[in-house]
Amino acid sequence: MTREQGPQTGMAARLRHRNYIDGKWVDSISGRRFAVYDPADLRERCHEYPLSTREDAEAAVRGAHEAFGRWRKAPLGERAAILRRAAQLIRARRDVIAPIVTRENGKLIAESLTEIDAAALELEYQIGEGERAFGRIGDCYRGGLLGYSRREPLGVVSVIVPWNFPFNVPWRKLGPALIAGNTAILKPASQTPAVGEAVMQILIEAGLPAGVVQFVTGSGGELSQALVGHPLVRAVTFTGSTEVGRQIARLAGERFTRTQLEMGGKNPMVVLKDADLDLSSQDAAVGAFSCAGQWCTATSRLIVEDAIADELLAKLKAKTAALRLGRGTDAAATMGPVAGRAQLDSILGHIARANAQGARFVAGGGRATAHGLEHGCFIEPSIVDNPPVALDISTTEVFGPVLAVYRVPGYEAALALANAVPYGLSSSIYTRDLDRALHFAEHSEVGLTHINVHSAYKEPQHSFGGVKESGFGLPEAGSTGIQFFQDEKAVYVRKRDFGAA
Repeated sequence: MTREQGPQTGMAARLRHRNYIDGKWVDSISGRRFAVYDPADLRERCHEYPLSTREDAEAAVRGAHEAFGRWRKAPLGERAAILRRAAQLIRARRDVIAPIVTRENGKLIAESLTEIDAAALELEYQIGEGERAFGRIGDCYRGGLLGYSRREPLGVVSVIVPWNFPFNVPWRKLGPALIAGNTAILKPASQTPAVGEAVMQILIEAGLPAGVVQFVTGSGGELSQALVGHPLVRAVTFTGSTEVGRQIARLAGERFTRTQLEMGGKNPMVVLKDADLDLSSQDAAVGAFSCAGQWCTATSRLIVEDAIADELLAKLKAKTAALRLGRGTDAAATMGPVAGRAQLDSILGHIARANAQGARFVAGGGRATAHGLEHGCFIEPSIVDNPPVALDISTTEVFGPVLAVYRVPGYEAALALANAVPYGLSSSIYTRDLDRALHFAEHSEVGLTHINVHSAYKEPQHSFGGVKESGFGLPEAGSTGIQFFQDEKAVYVRKRDFGAA
């Protein structure tokens, strides 16, 4: 990036943000730019980034393809050393990066710091996976032959990341892709391009060779043909909505491009009558309202046995009432704004439809407009009590601070309701009954589940991805994280017989 040239206005000259293609910061061919506004106050423009064209994305793909031959030949130790320096820079710069995340996304500084720390862990784990990614060797069924397998990089991969965890998700994808020997194009969400640029700056400072990762900003719709449909793109890893994931799958299918899609959720938390209600209510509030409910694994449905529903709801309402909305930089705030105008309008639309369909909000249910909040994207932490399961609020992902509470007669009904949605990302159950807990873990139709732990919790050593309409392809993280970015080749060798020893 460079400083914009122009008449001075008494303020410091703005930084001119650009794409990063073939080791150079460049403007878009179009010359067009888009602005990012602070979700805590939409009157404040943060910065502008290139509104890139298909031609820009194609240039990035060609550059990554050109760099692939060199990067795949780089010794594993060299690739690992660069990525370890990147992990060290992440940890060293956490206090600098966190305000960038908070400015664009809106989340609390403490939440941004947690995200940054998680990114370092994700990257460090995948470096280790790459160093352990050996093939297998052994004698064949037929005498005189030796068989072994080797793992090879795919080539150019498109990395399309969301705005809700704009720093963590890129490293969860780029780490395994790069340690495996692939090159990549990083496409950040349009709400959080500066966070994507921070990722790119760390890679550059860590010593990543020019061209290995390209950085392009702009509209996903305009860039998708090049990032997904280009013949040189061998794989696409995407995190975002199910609707966009489905579009990517269709486009990738035309060329059999490998896809990894981590998409939406309608994640249930089941609370049985023998559960610890203090723990359950606290974790329900954390799962539903942290990051303003904008986790793909956020708790959006609380399914409770009738016998303890009123008591649990009372505890939950008290915890919800204690939340304080404010800017992410406000040390007293316990929930920030949602991430921008589009997100604000979408969530308010869900709330309006729920009200029109007869849902009963027992907490929140609208935009927060108190003094200091009126110009931001603040939504009250909201609870809907026992809406009919046919309502949109019961089946559609809201992706905001809205929790629906359902009352059921027993465990069997709770499990059935938990599974009665098209999504299958995450779930949790709270109980002291080990048999039911293990039964739930086996029969919950999700990619990750939890026992007496809220639905959003994850660690890097375990795979992360959903089933049904929440995930497609190999899941991220864990051992499958690097497997997605590799081909496995079988090799057969005729052994020469030298006779008896």
